[in-house]
Amino acid sequence: MLFSEVADVPKGPKVVAVGSFDGVHLGHQYLLRQALAEAKALKEPLLVYTFDPPTKVFTRGEGFLMDLTEKVEALREVGVELVLAVPFNEAFAQRPAEAFLEDLKALGASRIYVGEDFRFGRGRAGGVEELAQVAPTRIVPLLTLGGEAVKSSRIRALLLEGRVEEARHLLGRPYGACGVVVEGEKLGRRLGFPTANLAVHPKKVLPPGVYAVEVEGSFGRYKGVANVGTRPTLGGEERRLEVHLLGYAGELYGEEARVRFLKRLREERRFPSLEALRAQIQADVQAARAYFGL
Repeated sequence: MLFSEVADVPKGPKVVAVGSFDGVHLGHQYLLRQALAEAKALKEPLLVYTFDPPTKVFTRGEGFLMDLTEKVEALREVGVELVLAVPFNEAFAQRPAEAFLEDLKALGASRIYVGEDFRFGRGRAGGVEELAQVAPTRIVPLLTLGGEAVKSSRIRALLLEGRVEEARHLLGRPYGACGVVVEGEKLGRRLGFPTANLAVHPKKVLPPGVYAVEVEGSFGRYKGVANVGTRPTLGGEERRLEVHLLGYAGELYGEEARVRFLKRLREERRFPSLEALRAQIQADVQAARAYFGL
């Protein structure tokens, strides 16, 4: 169940895990599994107290790895049934640390789980010492892979460099994006490779370049080739996510589609002519088919 107000959460004792949980990556999963184990031992539910958007999206203008729908779905896959996602806005950012502690008391927190770098309240004034005044607090060390901590910022940096396979290793799943298919200029169709243009939130992190992908929706599941970029050959400026589905010939307008980025095929670049672009798309399709063994 998803809630946006503390007052709407069912009463009674519960284990509470707090954090932005952007991406619900392996580090988050490591913390949540420990919280779930203790909740089960106590015969209490686990509640994830999170923020929408993630704090750094609001405070620093950074992009997000998951929108709220994606985050809730990923949390449920881990085993979380209760999610409190409070709107993170200017008013919430200015709340004193004491107000956050009152939230935890009102939620009936019997145990609190946070990462070792967790801070809260206006000016990040609150820390684990204050949390312990509410309930026994479990401070979970950051998970380390490849000699570095698994953090949303690390994954974000990898994605912005197009390193989707390394990001997948830290997420525990392929990185994905969801959007509704909208009408485009139909250039791909004229070139012989019709594409679905997905309307994606402008703050959603997308890896630039051309990728072998999987695409899923009510229309089924398909392999494909995705381009993320501004289409420099056409003088474009707006970032777009366009996908060519291998073996699909129908219309997709209005459909919601989920794209999973599996392998980077190349960077986006400008071509001297539409014919040169068409030849490169053909090569991209062949590379994707080889990757999938088709």
